[in-house]
Amino acid sequence: MQKKAIVLGATSGIGLKVVKQLSSQGWNVGVAGRRIERLKEIEDSIEGVTAIEQIDITKDDASQKLLTLIEKMGGIDLYFHSSGIGFQNVSLQQDKEIDTMQTNALGFTRMMDTAFNYFAEKGGGHIAVISSIAGTKGLGAAPAYSATKRFQRHYIESLLQLAHIRKLNIIFTDIRPGFVTTDLIKDSDFPMQLHPTIVAKQIVKAIEKRKSVVTIDWRYRILVFFWKLIPRWMWVRMQIR
Repeated sequence: MQKKAIVLGATSGIGLKVVKQLSSQGWNVGVAGRRIERLKEIEDSIEGVTAIEQIDITKDDASQKLLTLIEKMGGIDLYFHSSGIGFQNVSLQQDKEIDTMQTNALGFTRMMDTAFNYFAEKGGGHIAVISSIAGTKGLGAAPAYSATKRFQRHYIESLLQLAHIRKLNIIFTDIRPGFVTTDLIKDSDFPMQLHPTIVAKQIVKAIEKRKSVVTIDWRYRILVFFWKLIPRWMWVRMQIR
């Protein structure tokens, strides 16, 4: 039986590359995002994409629209969440912080709960989430981004425990990439930037292996290991931008 997935946040970056990778490996894929024109282009250009839905996860109707897309697909096996925003915000502009919270925390929670409840009713399924290595420590240059990524990690860990409490067959994969060359950091000089196509291949591999947590790539696994060893008093004095 052909496997089915929905990718939310599919119009660009990692999400789009994951759509292409899943499709190339025989998945039936539904795509969702805010830009309807891009969704139509993706549907027309990528074989294996069979349904689209315009979804803004900050809106109250996002949950119902996700369920509508699931119905169009005739059910799904995988919900892949790649929708998110972030800013370097050294000047601490409040609108950027609040926008990030609205998308990465409130919108994220809305979609996680919807996917979880769908799979609970269905009898099982797989939820995969793009979080980030930014959730490892608080980043002064991007407060809301790093905080919401930490929130996402804890939330899906809590849902995984809830699935065990309720004896549900729901699998979670927490995907933590390093700096990926996408629109989010295109104007930055961050080191060790990863190509999104390579990242997407590693993501799909981790999903198929049903990994619980994956940090991409090996260099970032080493970096995160040492980040965790830095004491708080030292970390907050470091000039990281």
